[in-house]
Amino acid sequence: MAELKNPPHRAVVANPDTLTPKFMMAVIAAVVVGGIYFGRPVLMPLALAVLMSFALAPLVGLLKRLRLGNIASVMISLVLAIMILSSLGTFMGSQLAKLASDLPRYQTNLAHKIQSVVGSAVHNDTINRLNQTVENLAQQITSGAKSGTPDMVESDPVKPIPVIIRRTSVAPWSVASTVLGPLLEPLGLAAMVLVFVGFILLQKDDLRDRFVRLAGSRDMQRTTVALDEAANRLSRYLFLQTCINTSFGIIIGTGLWLLGIPNAGLWALMSMLLRFVPYVGVPLAFLFPFTLAMAVDPGWAKMVWVLALYGGVEAVVGQVLEPFLYGRSMGLSAVAVVVAAVFWTWLWGPVGLLLSTPLTMCFVVFSRHVEGLKFLDVMLGDQPALRFEESLYLRMLAEDPDEAADEAEAFLKENSLSAYYDEVAARALMLAQNDVNRGVLDPLRQNRIRDAIKGLIINLSDRKDDHPPPAELPPGWQNAPVLCVAGRGPLDEAAALLLVDMLGKYGIGARVVSSDETSATNIRDLDCHGVQMACVSYLEPGTFKNARYQVRRLRARLPGVPVMAIFWGLAGDNSRYLDGIEATECDIVTTGLKETVQHVLTFARRSRQAMA
Repeated sequence: MAELKNPPHRAVVANPDTLTPKFMMAVIAAVVVGGIYFGRPVLMPLALAVLMSFALAPLVGLLKRLRLGNIASVMISLVLAIMILSSLGTFMGSQLAKLASDLPRYQTNLAHKIQSVVGSAVHNDTINRLNQTVENLAQQITSGAKSGTPDMVESDPVKPIPVIIRRTSVAPWSVASTVLGPLLEPLGLAAMVLVFVGFILLQKDDLRDRFVRLAGSRDMQRTTVALDEAANRLSRYLFLQTCINTSFGIIIGTGLWLLGIPNAGLWALMSMLLRFVPYVGVPLAFLFPFTLAMAVDPGWAKMVWVLALYGGVEAVVGQVLEPFLYGRSMGLSAVAVVVAAVFWTWLWGPVGLLLSTPLTMCFVVFSRHVEGLKFLDVMLGDQPALRFEESLYLRMLAEDPDEAADEAEAFLKENSLSAYYDEVAARALMLAQNDVNRGVLDPLRQNRIRDAIKGLIINLSDRKDDHPPPAELPPGWQNAPVLCVAGRGPLDEAAALLLVDMLGKYGIGARVVSSDETSATNIRDLDCHGVQMACVSYLEPGTFKNARYQVRRLRARLPGVPVMAIFWGLAGDNSRYLDGIEATECDIVTTGLKETVQHVLTFARRSRQAMA
């Protein structure tokens, strides 16, 4: 008998093509971040130049409209910018020199305050006891170390080391490099930025065309929209930030002048400039006048007033003025601003902190128009992570009608109740219906969603729709003349509840019956007293078979009563809408709440006219 042998084991070799897209995106992101980090000697001046170009673009455009030509407009703008920066630097240098010459006069006040603080600490019983405790512990540790080494012998005294002083000659070039070296790097950075600014402004249109060709030649419209949106947001941000910071500096300078702080103009200018740096700019600007207030005032009052001045003005500007002026122009969430500040500071240091908000703003704008970068817009943008209907669906799954009503209040500030029912509540129910079709939403949760809709309707019961109810209705229309039939299950019943509530806002009575009550076996027991109109509610009609037989049973049970159907999920689907009219044999087929209410009101008016 032949011996069975195990088949040889084959080594499984990983196929490079099986790498997931997410892994590839992570690799690309790591490469991009590494390139930004190691390329900072060139990318950092380029980013500063782009920011400065946006700041100078309005001036260049104004000069072009005066027919000065492109080159002349750019050169004049650059010269003006250099003159302004040089003037600011000269002013700050002269003020700092004057401050340095006046500092010896404030030495007495500083010494007095230091002695006062030290004296308070010395005569404080708590601090004295703490110091005594620390000294006792240190003494015990030292004595324990000595007692643990009895065999130690006293070491030989350390011999002095001879020191020879020699005079060395230093070359002039070494002295110059030592003194001027720290200044060369910022000067070189400034020169590189100015060169980049000149080329960007001179070749603005050509650079735009090249960027469009590289980024989106297949979809030029989307790329152009992204560029325009980024430019508009960045220009608006820079303009508003400059106006706000200038106002901040003027208020601070005026306040410091009234308090008698020397060099108030210098501190106003530094406050204005440093406020462009997120988070740390204002504290840094505050330290200088605060320290000076401590030096010039024999008491403590000026220090307190300087603290109150900076804290009060920054609170008003940062928490009231900026949100009002910016609105949604930045397009960044509060978390995104913090994360961007940390990320760009880690990459580029203080310059990265200065550029963090504008750069992140541009990235978020482009991510909205590039499918592969949509996650950046979700993570960093100021748009809600979930749409209103998605958020409502989650609240319904969690059986939290109170939270759902609270979110509805935000939507209802700018929209009507019928719009909320149509655009949010009905779409949330359609999301649930899609989960039912996929088999992931069991009947128990469907009932919970229906109950959550009931709770939501009760919480919004005091809300009225935009359109006033009709002046008069025919007799009997207040006592549930409209029969709303749920198509197949609890979700259709929840949608019918929306219709019943909206009809009640217009003074028309209505009631909901479940699909079981209108089944073939139970339709005969259906209470039809006073019914003058029937409406079948379906979130998803499917093949229309169920709706067609439902309508036939209603016509047999309610002879002469008009029957309409509302298919919530067919809004915008004209072909299926027309199929629904023919397949269901209804008198009227609608796809939205507002449209359905208008048809019911029209029928009620006709009934009143017929009775007259």
